[in-house]
Amino acid sequence: MADTTDNSNGTEGTEPKKIVRPMIRMLGKSPARSMSRRKVCRFCLDNTVTLDYKNAQLLKNFITDRGKITPRRISGNCAKHQRALALAIRRARMIALLPFAVTGR
Repeated sequence: MADTTDNSNGTEGTEPKKIVRPMIRMLGKSPARSMSRRKVCRFCLDNTVTLDYKNAQLLKNFITDRGKITPRRISGNCAKHQRALALAIRRARMIALLPFAVTGR
């Protein structure tokens, strides 16, 4: 006669299920972010464009909607032209060609 053991919870002989997850990205930055091209200074490329505090239309391209000067990493300017740009924006603000801050919300 064979001994039969009844396991009431039914867990004998079954292995715990493994959770299958999609392949997780490697540690670090995503490939799309690391493949982006470095921005080039538009003032170095085109020598005909000059930075002048009186050219408010050009300076508005380098100001955020809140009235702040965009940083180098966003605008793509070199250090030399970023300094000149910041100086031109500050001068234009002093003679009221550009606003110091945006009014209203």
